[in-house]
Amino acid sequence: MAKNNGNKNNSQDFSKYIKAFWKIFIAGFLAIVLFFLLASWGAFGHMPTFDQLENPESNVATEVISADGETIGKFYLENRTPVKFADLPPHLVNALVATEDERYYEHSGIDARGTLRAVMSFGGSGGASTITQQLAKNLFHGEGSKNLIERIAQKAKEWVIAVRLERQYTKQEIIAMYLNTVDFVNQAVGIRSAAKTYFGKEPKDLTVEESAVIVGMLKNPSLYNPARESRKKIVLDRRNTVLSQMEKNGFLKPEVKEKLEKLPVKLNFNPESHNEGIATYFREYLRDFMKTWAKEHPKEDGNEYDIYRDGLKIYTTIDSRMQKYAEEAVHEHLANLQEEFFIQQKKNKNAPFINLSDAETKRILDRAMRSSERWRIMSSKGKTEEEIKKSFNVKTEMTVFTWKGDRDTIMTPMDSIRYYKHFLQTGVMSMEPQTGHIKAWVGGINHKHFQYDHVAQGARQVGSTFKPFVYATAIEQLHYSPCDSILDSPFSMPKGRYGIDADWHPQNSNGKYAGMVTLKYALAHSINTVSAILINRVGPKAVVDMTKKLGVSSEIPEQPAIALGAAEITVSDMVAAYSTFANQGVYIKPQVILRIEDKNGVVLYQPEPYSKDVLSKDVAYAVVKLLEGVTESGSGARLKWGGSGGAGYNRMTGYPYAITNPIAGKTGTTQNQSDGWFMGMVPNLATGVWVGNEDRSAHFKSLLYGQGATMALPIWGLYMKKCYADDDMTYKISQKPFERPANLSIRVDCNKPVIKDTTDIDIDEFDF
Repeated sequence: MAKNNGNKNNSQDFSKYIKAFWKIFIAGFLAIVLFFLLASWGAFGHMPTFDQLENPESNVATEVISADGETIGKFYLENRTPVKFADLPPHLVNALVATEDERYYEHSGIDARGTLRAVMSFGGSGGASTITQQLAKNLFHGEGSKNLIERIAQKAKEWVIAVRLERQYTKQEIIAMYLNTVDFVNQAVGIRSAAKTYFGKEPKDLTVEESAVIVGMLKNPSLYNPARESRKKIVLDRRNTVLSQMEKNGFLKPEVKEKLEKLPVKLNFNPESHNEGIATYFREYLRDFMKTWAKEHPKEDGNEYDIYRDGLKIYTTIDSRMQKYAEEAVHEHLANLQEEFFIQQKKNKNAPFINLSDAETKRILDRAMRSSERWRIMSSKGKTEEEIKKSFNVKTEMTVFTWKGDRDTIMTPMDSIRYYKHFLQTGVMSMEPQTGHIKAWVGGINHKHFQYDHVAQGARQVGSTFKPFVYATAIEQLHYSPCDSILDSPFSMPKGRYGIDADWHPQNSNGKYAGMVTLKYALAHSINTVSAILINRVGPKAVVDMTKKLGVSSEIPEQPAIALGAAEITVSDMVAAYSTFANQGVYIKPQVILRIEDKNGVVLYQPEPYSKDVLSKDVAYAVVKLLEGVTESGSGARLKWGGSGGAGYNRMTGYPYAITNPIAGKTGTTQNQSDGWFMGMVPNLATGVWVGNEDRSAHFKSLLYGQGATMALPIWGLYMKKCYADDDMTYKISQKPFERPANLSIRVDCNKPVIKDTTDIDIDEFDF
């Protein structure tokens, strides 16, 4: 009997334990449910709403896209450009799943086995975060807290958000969203920026081993940074770990894995920055344009668009290949010309300045010192003027620009200012005359070291490239033709005529006079006296009015000397003006934007072209025929020469041009060879090139090197030759003759020049 009572008591005790267990279990379960409910209600901090999950906030870079569909730059705080799942190669997705979340396709946001393993190991190896949880963390709170209590709360939020994300998005969408949110360091946020930064590719073009490197970075991007020389070994080991995971999960065959493991990690490291890549000067111009545009085109809620965060897409008129060829032409020619400039300056004690007093030199260097970044920084730190000036004469380590790449050296900041004054600068712009679309824009030689834009900002004296405006005025008002004759002889304009305060005696650059010549011959050989005679007949005001109608915005004095090029005009205005001649007398305002879209593809802005009639078709065509004479027999004739060596060989670049199709063009050289110009046109492309030093007192001594035909024309020739050689280029540059107007009323077909050119060198001009 006692024994039965004992069994009964034991059963009762066991029943108590069972009840207690279930009470604890149910209480624990309810506590966990309550814990997650509290998390979902926002008790542990803000939880995203449905709209926020549907449109998660992130800083998305604005893309600058060329007319041929290439991304040529970005504006960003975080260099992030989202891609869709369809743009990801399968092996990248497989590497991600195999390494970060093996059961990704089996769970609904939370991996129970992984979580249990993490709990059992008390946070040791084998973390529980799924790809979806990592996405939740990246989107809504970033790095995990080091405080245990806060981290537990964050983890709960991650779980809740992960489940919600799984309900709203497909597995493929979650993978794409996750890869778009990862910071891969080196200003590469998101998979597209990472692929471009480390391998110079779009994500879809990544190889298996390259994908493994990027996926390997996910564990710790800073630690497994492949761009760090000291991390090569661990990056290689990490990549091979990813490859092993791919084999383990059936995504790679063993023999393929073994082959890939033996390959070195090869990078094409090119961090995307505002000073790197192509069209840097254009992109900086576009940034300023966009700041103004954002103020003038607010969102529906009244707020301004943020070009650094809102993921806009700016479709531009720039052709990426033409831009590349223009930059290559600048590099190829100016690297050689700069070497010659340095050689010629070796014996100049005041290099690079010519015929400049010590006081004038000091003013130039002092002005450069006060506008330098060093001066700004030291001044902002409260340093006195005396302290700042003293620092400019202390030798220090610095990196300076050379055409062979940046070089580390030791010199004083003042010496570096003088060193940089040696460099020849340039401005190059190409435009389609019929649309105003700018196809190439090179504002200088290196945006990192020289940020002044010589296309839109820098107005320089234009030399003889101004003369076609004088001729156009004479043809329109006096009904002249290119074949009409005029006397090239000594010419004087008396004091008081057109308000001049002294007698004016313009001289030809070679000191000679050719007698009776056609207007076509006179322009081809830049005869100064003929230009002076023409402006005397039409008046300076008429010529200035003509330039205004052609789109020149610079203030040009109504003085006779402008006939020889004393006016200062930007490259962009010169290209637009010349384009009017190629466009049958219709001026088209230069245009850089095709359209602007928001991140969802909605068109926000599409500019309307602006045009106006300036000249009749006949007058415009007559000017074109005048300009063709420059490349047929004048200072631009070398563009037609070919072969290797001999008279047709370009000594400065080593490249013959041999461009046989019709070219309308004009060289220009200003006083003391301070500015060299070439304006060149074919029917559907007008291009302007300026070359010169930052300071007009720094220049070549001789006309041989300092004339526009030597400084600027070769850039045009190299650029066009590269464009013509590219059969795959989207924009096809014409090789046909300029369109002749029907029933042309102006005689343009001159049988023979009245005077045969017997000179051995190019005739160019000096300005007054």
